[in-house]
Amino acid sequence: MDGTSGTADVNGARLWYELAGDGPPLALLHAGIADARMWDAQVEHFARRFRVLRYDARGYGRSDFPAGPFARHDDLHGLLRHLGIERVALVGCSMGGATAIDFALTHPEMVTALVLVAPGLGGYQWSEAMQAFDAEEEAALERGDLEAAIEMNVCFWVDGPRRTPEQVDPAVRESVRAMMRDASTSTDGRPVRLDPPAIDRLDEIAASTLVIAGEEDVADMAAVADALVAGIAGARRVTLPGAAHLPNMERPEAFNRAVIDFLPALPA
Repeated sequence: MDGTSGTADVNGARLWYELAGDGPPLALLHAGIADARMWDAQVEHFARRFRVLRYDARGYGRSDFPAGPFARHDDLHGLLRHLGIERVALVGCSMGGATAIDFALTHPEMVTALVLVAPGLGGYQWSEAMQAFDAEEEAALERGDLEAAIEMNVCFWVDGPRRTPEQVDPAVRESVRAMMRDASTSTDGRPVRLDPPAIDRLDEIAASTLVIAGEEDVADMAAVADALVAGIAGARRVTLPGAAHLPNMERPEAFNRAVIDFLPALPA
């Protein structure tokens, strides 16, 4: 696969990106427990039809994490402007899905389609179980036990609530561990979200939308998927069995097929 990679200075941060293929632009936005490498099984497949952009969000992988407030959807906008991309289809997983939603609300004229994969959602009220997990993870990081925090995330998000580690592809688990080790643990960068939050503005989204859920994901993510399908006019949902929070990594063939089948003949 032929492609180009580089870095772009965007809103005070240096972001790593990669471009591959020709055709209508398609951007891949990674999860908060991963970086752009989570799309390794998608890029070559999608690049046969699209000009595929993937990048490391600030604080992840090969991108830096300067101090101060920032908005992830503003970083995406700055990167697209740097690359001369005026309209784009967005495929976002988890944190990347929340970024895609916020971007679609802020720059609706730039979005040709949305694929929201186990997405976050600004303003959603997380369950007590999710809040307890967040508190336990934060406590591990505060005592400097990065490996414990990583293992907690792998068990919670990659395995899911109903599977044992032995039931999950060990290569997927190790890949997530490696990506999490390369993420910044600094708290100097402060992400900010839309106000009013996205959950109160879903009816503003006009782009064709597909929501992809993993059958083995935590209950909160199924509830978010329900909210998105109910709130975004015409949104459709696909649930992939045998996958939790990163269905593109666990079920790449089924995931790729679902995305290609959904995306319309996008204008170049």
